[in-house]
Amino acid sequence: FDSYSYQIINMAGEKLPVQIRTRKFIRNALLARRQFVVDVIHPGRANVSKSELQEKIGQLFKVSEMNLIFMFGFRTVFGGGRSTGFCLVYDDLEAAKKFEPK
Repeated sequence: FDSYSYQIINMAGEKLPVQIRTRKFIRNALLARRQFVVDVIHPGRANVSKSELQEKIGQLFKVSEMNLIFMFGFRTVFGGGRSTGFCLVYDDLEAAKKFEPK
């Protein structure tokens, strides 16, 4: 699995670490996409926004356009600190428009 860590500065000025891990990675050639489960570890923070995660996953998988990354199904574990969701990274915009719901 891949792992990516970075730090966020909260309103109190503290640096909070956030770690993104991917698992169950599948390269789906028929649908022209990569699909995987994303585990986000964010202690001291309620959750991480999808737009922020899109940006970081774009850096991790070297995707230039953010509209090729689709994230859904995020659930935060009771007590906070960890979230899990699903991510699709399409190869091109045509495939994304063809297979993603409106």
